[in-house]
Amino acid sequence: MTERSVEHAGFTIQRRYGAAPERVFAAWADPDAKGRWLAGPEEWEVGPHELDFREGGSEVGSGGPKGGPVHGYRAIYWEVVPNERIVYTYELLIDEVRISVSLVTVELERDGGGTRLTLTEHGAFFDGLEDPDLRRDGTGSLLDALARELEREP
Repeated sequence: MTERSVEHAGFTIQRRYGAAPERVFAAWADPDAKGRWLAGPEEWEVGPHELDFREGGSEVGSGGPKGGPVHGYRAIYWEVVPNERIVYTYELLIDEVRISVSLVTVELERDGGGTRLTLTEHGAFFDGLEDPDLRRDGTGSLLDALARELEREP
């Protein structure tokens, strides 16, 4: 029998964007915008992305390096407060093997003419399949991709 384990870890990341909270929120809510910045590294192949952005709604996406493995993402939205807060849970899979389940809170605060975003994630990481520090770094890269999305023409 394979040894099973779970590691609990959490992190908080803050970013400041030059766009108003309404614009930052819209980048989470709009399926096309979210699909662009959630896609992962440029060299990754991107699978289908579905977003039903509302309380009780879900999000499904996949992608990964050419030739695999496939990284799958499935989320459920629990609280959506326009322009202020998003709370969701998600599972991350690699080739259909669940490697973690997380609870995420995204808070948006007006900061002058821009937005201060605070993302807090609490995760259960399974069987040593992912290092929580790598998750934090990957999430930071996605928030950097969000910054690039916000620099696009509205």
